[in-house]
Amino acid sequence: MDLSTPFRSQSVDETIRAGSEFGKQLSAGDVVCLTGDLGAGKTHFVKGVASHFGVPPGKVHSPTYTLINEYHGDMPVYHFDCYRLEHEEEALEIGAEEYFYGDGVCLVEWPEKIDSLIPDDAIWIKISHLSGTEREIHIHQKNPE
Repeated sequence: MDLSTPFRSQSVDETIRAGSEFGKQLSAGDVVCLTGDLGAGKTHFVKGVASHFGVPPGKVHSPTYTLINEYHGDMPVYHFDCYRLEHEEEALEIGAEEYFYGDGVCLVEWPEKIDSLIPDDAIWIKISHLSGTEREIHIHQKNPE
């Protein structure tokens, strides 16, 4: 997947496929930050990335209330949802930094809630809702904001 050109997805299935294609570029220790409004498709993209590592998409759910889900496939996939965090210390309490510098791939929804904890080499993905099921997925090597 070309990192410089935004990708347009026309459906949930295309968003999942885009995540799976993107997953081919990832290796242990990578941190991917996903930004976008509620309902933009962040979790569907995560389903695709996880599927690349052998995790069935049906097993991937937003960890909104648990903060982190661990998926065990060919490589561990750690799925964070920081939406409900009020303080970065909450992420530290669950060991976020150990995950970030661990043996798996970390996918972080709502990373702006823990911005100072995000590694400098994280990959940033912005998913924008265009209309209906159409989304634009833009991948950045650095935080675009």
